[in-house]
Amino acid sequence: MKDLFPVLRVFGILLTFFSASLLLPMAVAWQERLSWAYAWPMGLGMVLGFLLWRGLKRYRQELQPRHGVMLVTLTWVLLPLAASLPLLSVMHAIGRPITFTHAYFEAVSGLTTTGATVMTSLDTLPLSVNMWRTFLQWLGGMGILVLAVAVLPLLGVGGAQLFRAEAAGPLKDTKLTPRMTETAKGLWGVYAILSLGCSFGYWAGGMSLPDAVMHMFTTVSLGGLSSYDASFGHFQSPLLESIAIFFMLVASCNFALYFIALRKGSLRGMWQNPELRATLGVLVGGGLFSSFLLWAQGGLQPLFALRLGMFHLISVASTTGYATVDYLGWPAFVPVFMLLLSGVATSAGSTGGGIKMVRMLILLKQARREMRRLVHPNAVQPVTLGGGVVDNRVIFAVLAYMLVYGGTIIGLSLVLMLSGLEPVTAFSAVIASVNCMGPGLGAVGPASNFGVLTDFQVWVCTLAMVLGRLELLSFIALLTPSFWRR
Repeated sequence: MKDLFPVLRVFGILLTFFSASLLLPMAVAWQERLSWAYAWPMGLGMVLGFLLWRGLKRYRQELQPRHGVMLVTLTWVLLPLAASLPLLSVMHAIGRPITFTHAYFEAVSGLTTTGATVMTSLDTLPLSVNMWRTFLQWLGGMGILVLAVAVLPLLGVGGAQLFRAEAAGPLKDTKLTPRMTETAKGLWGVYAILSLGCSFGYWAGGMSLPDAVMHMFTTVSLGGLSSYDASFGHFQSPLLESIAIFFMLVASCNFALYFIALRKGSLRGMWQNPELRATLGVLVGGGLFSSFLLWAQGGLQPLFALRLGMFHLISVASTTGYATVDYLGWPAFVPVFMLLLSGVATSAGSTGGGIKMVRMLILLKQARREMRRLVHPNAVQPVTLGGGVVDNRVIFAVLAYMLVYGGTIIGLSLVLMLSGLEPVTAFSAVIASVNCMGPGLGAVGPASNFGVLTDFQVWVCTLAMVLGRLELLSFIALLTPSFWRR
């Protein structure tokens, strides 16, 4: 319990400020006369958070690595609980009540930037509900804990452990500035600039201001939730789709590279980063390949095939999950290809999900080293990336992560199949959830949603989303006896 008290204190601060974010949907709900439905969840969250914060103030101390893991896990399990209360309240107020299971799933999907939904008739929901759903994705995009380290110096705890626990990818100890707070501020500064540019682009491209803001929330976060049942297909605009493609590509790359470029005042050197080249190469190359297949096997006109192939491949592979058509009617290879790419196509330090491109590069280089050892067993052949040698500890961590990643997908898929779900839907639902991508194949494809699943199946997918957002190892470490030994 002594380890838990300082964690609960910091969580109280996070809960207090997270609850204050309900001011946005509450302001939007003013004309809908639904502000009260957001006011009481906000008040409850702020009171509970403040009580934890002040009640445990004597446990103010520097966070250790185990504290960081505990806090991140606690945050991504309990904050969705606070986020689900407004959904329960408002949906009951408008006469369309939803279950706690569905409300919690929707909140987890938002904060983990997954973009899966169990809600229908989105077009007729109050604007405030869609604003809250999409705003959750924007908050989760860079990570609420990184935001806390950036703007809450009153935490009174070291930011390094929080940043390392929350940051995605295997290379977490690279500091962009001497202080972690400055690093997090820089990343959120880049996030804010990108957000402003995306919202202006959508508005200038023809969206209404609320639509531009909501779809900006879910584009820069690579979340993909929409305020329409038809998703991005509601707009039927090649211009808006092109704007979305641009910002999805930008958000799929490491934000740290943008921060460094801004500090130096030059974009030179960004292209030298191997992960950025691989990310853009896979997304753009995959889009062109999918377009070719749609033209050659799907019988579409070249330009239309290019439009559909590029948009959907980049959307799915970047773990955004927007759709303009039901792509399950395409040649079977294309949807499966897009789904599998969602596991590897985004960079570490981006808002995307999956195993991250840097891990795949390290795995490929390690495989090449092992093959060379068969021929030259005594040669010294270090794994290098971007001109530097990758430490063997990083390689071992990547191998361990991949083992857990594969085991998690197989295990949860089998659980869904045991519950009565057919294999394609079960497998794709788990992959889409663990990769924080959104729509899958089969019954949870782009023309449907996760609302067709039973409550048990929804909880399995909820667990998969949390595991994916925590990058698996953080959560599983809590289950090991060694974690709790002093």
